[in-house]
Amino acid sequence: MKDKVIIYTDGACKGNPGVGGWGAILSYKDESKKISGYEEETTNNRMELTAAIQALGTLKFKSKVILHTDSKYLMDGINEWIKVWKENDWKTSNKKLVKNKDLWEDIDKFNQFHDIEWKWVKGHSGDIGNETADELANKAIINKAENKNA
Repeated sequence: MKDKVIIYTDGACKGNPGVGGWGAILSYKDESKKISGYEEETTNNRMELTAAIQALGTLKFKSKVILHTDSKYLMDGINEWIKVWKENDWKTSNKKLVKNKDLWEDIDKFNQFHDIEWKWVKGHSGDIGNETADELANKAIINKAENKNA
């Protein structure tokens, strides 16, 4: 495990759609980095995907990654749905355009470039990496709201 980048990601939204935040913690060997961000008008699913994209986007080299998420949407999308979406020109089985296609295309590029093991963790169950990513996502929303009201 020492040669792998360990990532925990999470997204949060106040209202759905509403104000959103994302957070991630990346660990490699003895170093770790926390990142987070905010969007004014978004959805929880977009924040979950954005957290993964932003975390993977910080990697400077092709890497072996274990990415943890509590998002069933992200896990089902990357492990099941994306293959069919790509075959169907980014359309669902109902012939509708895939929601969040822009973000799924980014996820797909990273997934093809890096060697990623996608792991689902139960949210709010005491997993320290997941709890930290959740905190970062929610703090991004709170900090932005506080700055707007200042």
